Amino acid sequence: MIDRLECKECLDVTDKDNSPLKGQLQWGGRFGAGPGAVMQAINVSISFDRKLWAEDIAGSQAHAAMLAKQGIISPEDQAAIARGLEEIAIEIEDGRFGFSDALEDIHTNIEARLTERIGEAARRLHTARSRNDQVATDFRLYVRGEIDGILAQVKDLMRALAERAAEHAGTVMPGFTHLQTAQPVTFGHHLLAYVEMLNRDSGRLEDARKRLNECPLGAAALAGTSFPIDRFATAAALGFDRPTANSLDSVSDRDFALEFLAAISIMAMHLSRFAEEIIIWCSSPYRLITLSDAFTTGSSIMPQKRNPDAAELTKAKTGRIFGALMGLLTVMKGLPLAYAKDMQEDKEPVFDAVAAITLCLPATAGMVRDMKANTERMAALASSGFATATDLADWLVRVLKMPFRDAHHVTGRVVRLAEERGVDMSSLSLADMQSIEPRITAEIFAVLTVEASVTSRTSYGGTAPANVAKAASGWLETLQ
Repeated sequence: MIDRLECKECLDVTDKDNSPLKGQLQWGGRFGAGPGAVMQAINVSISFDRKLWAEDIAGSQAHAAMLAKQGIISPEDQAAIARGLEEIAIEIEDGRFGFSDALEDIHTNIEARLTERIGEAARRLHTARSRNDQVATDFRLYVRGEIDGILAQVKDLMRALAERAAEHAGTVMPGFTHLQTAQPVTFGHHLLAYVEMLNRDSGRLEDARKRLNECPLGAAALAGTSFPIDRFATAAALGFDRPTANSLDSVSDRDFALEFLAAISIMAMHLSRFAEEIIIWCSSPYRLITLSDAFTTGSSIMPQKRNPDAAELTKAKTGRIFGALMGLLTVMKGLPLAYAKDMQEDKEPVFDAVAAITLCLPATAGMVRDMKANTERMAALASSGFATATDLADWLVRVLKMPFRDAHHVTGRVVRLAEERGVDMSSLSLADMQSIEPRITAEIFAVLTVEASVTSRTSYGGTAPANVAKAASGWLETLQ
């Protein structure tokens, strides 16, 4: 059951345990009674927006300093506010702060506690601002900080991939299309493909950070304020490039959160693709890599099992991140200007998505550093499935000057003959091949090995070991 909150003329709020909270309901002058129990339950956000306490205190410090500089509050009040907020930050860090559902959100919890600590000066802090621009500022600060942290994790994962790519620049493995053996590639080349993806992910986050780095503080409820504030000063104090340009947009914009979620959704998709490959590579039919006990679990009934659960959970958490993006898009899609309480639903999906992506990134980096390549198995599978058929066709074009379509047809006939005999193309005799194309010479056998195949792929971006070694070295230098 939810306890109904009593309201003592909306001056002193009483918490669930009937202990008085020295503060005021934000709308106390207008309302004669407190909210009903269900209204309180649906309205309160302190259970999750307390995560923004550091951002809220930073915003209040910058706002108070600006108010004092502009002569809107006294230097004495500003000093008291600064001291009180610093003390509250210590209380929260030490776990001594009493968060109250009765005070609804993090902004009012901190302001009420500030009033307890410093008295009348705290009541001047909210001059020339609203919770609308306050929460928009806090949320931008939070997302900006998370972007910085995620970018560091992405860089670490890219470094792990590049290090393993350098180690396996010449390790041959099967390359797949349609999950069918297509052509030989190197393991290093395959890993570097994900470095490229993650680099694009980093670019999207960096771009999103640039766009969000404008400060809404001072837009007030929706129309700005009549006080002579300096929004450029508060923006600079909080590390923003500039203040936002339109007060209506300032309080109602959540594009920065949507763009952030979109960027990490694409990133999560990339992590999920890699996780699925790890799962396939670890499976008994493939056995291309092994993971240690650090990233696998066992079975409760089958003692021989080693399950790649870290990869499976990384893949599964992608759904949570996609869901966060779709959820917030849905919240925002029908909102007229300016602020609406619907926007209270913006934070939890972002918090949840951040928790997921910041777990998946180090988990993936850990698996990359942990996995052991079964190089003999990779080489064996790379030579299966007539993986060097394209090399035969290329030889026919290059040496015999045959049109590629004709070479493709000849190669197909050679593959069919080998398949009928149950052997690889390289096991066919020269006479067998000449029965299909008389001009073929013994030179053909030099191009039918997987090593020769990958070595020949020297085009820019190709899988030749020299290319891979150079690319891995370049990435490692960039990522220093």
